[in-house]
Amino acid sequence: MTIRTEPTTVPGDDAEEDSGPDTTVEVHATGHVRTALGRSRFEFTFSGSTLRAFLDAFFAEYDLRGMLLAEGEAEATPRGWVKLDRDPPGTWRKNPAGEQSRPYARILVNGRFNENLDGFDTELRDGDRVALVYPFMFCC
Repeated sequence: MTIRTEPTTVPGDDAEEDSGPDTTVEVHATGHVRTALGRSRFEFTFSGSTLRAFLDAFFAEYDLRGMLLAEGEAEATPRGWVKLDRDPPGTWRKNPAGEQSRPYARILVNGRFNENLDGFDTELRDGDRVALVYPFMFCC
């Protein structure tokens, strides 16, 4: 299995902020995120042009970091998955530690998982859609 990881700074770190012109994106929220926000769709303007800058600004305004992002590898890995004897086919992408979402929570840009783009360094433009997905899970 090939897993792509690139060490970078995490939203909320004391790293240099992404400065630049303001960007306005359309936020789509589902499941627990929608419940916490009280709405499913709205525009959000932030300073900068990356997903990292968006997340910094978004989490500063809405206290949802803990709901969406895992603090470490253990929090990012779902329990109960079957261990494989061999690597699964294809290429599997994963954000580096500290930039991973919690199990079942995902961040998408224009319908694509951020891991399949440039992670938190994905460039955003005015009018892009950022989906924050954390579905309700029900069992037995």
